[in-house]
Amino acid sequence: MSIRVLLADDEALVRAGLRLVLEPEPDIEVVGEAYDGFVAVEAARRLRPDVVLMDLRMPRLDGLGATRAVLRECPGTRVVVVTTFNDDTLVRDALRIGASGFVLKVAPPERLAEAVRVAASGDALLDPLVTRGVIEALVSATEAPAQPPAALALLTAREREVLGLMGRGLSNAEIAGALVLGEATVKTHVGRVLAKLGLRDRVQAVVFAYEHGLVRRGD
Repeated sequence: MSIRVLLADDEALVRAGLRLVLEPEPDIEVVGEAYDGFVAVEAARRLRPDVVLMDLRMPRLDGLGATRAVLRECPGTRVVVVTTFNDDTLVRDALRIGASGFVLKVAPPERLAEAVRVAASGDALLDPLVTRGVIEALVSATEAPAQPPAALALLTAREREVLGLMGRGLSNAEIAGALVLGEATVKTHVGRVLAKLGLRDRVQAVVFAYEHGLVRRGD
């Protein structure tokens, strides 16, 4: 079954470019377009796409507001932010409200398709060009870590270790190498961490790790 994608961007040429990149992919189907945030929310309600590619800078309702509304009203839909603006604050805010990744419009075409597939699979992706800035923004915003939630006590020592490594940006394969575990075992630990903490995906786990002081500057 194809991954159903909605394109939300106020520039027709950008939407056309995104469609041109995605339509040749055999497992991806572009089911609609939206030229502002309000239209994006209405289209998501009507079309129920698997993934929305969301621009952050749109008239009437911006990408953050549209993302918040889509995730609230269409729980089965995931949002990947696509923008030309390397704005760490906007990225951080988009991830905090539940966006499943962030890709620059200047990224290679294959990265865009990868972001769609990763989001549809339930995971998340950060464009390597912006990951460093996002991490630095998160650190700056969390010099005084938030009070750890009670759910953190539910994690085993190994799960806390895995969460800390996720917070440093390591992939499952890299975590497996660091802890001398099988990748399947790491995937199981990651799933349990997300479930116990009520997190959507590993991007929210990165945000959580910084907000609660599990990863600090220089780690």
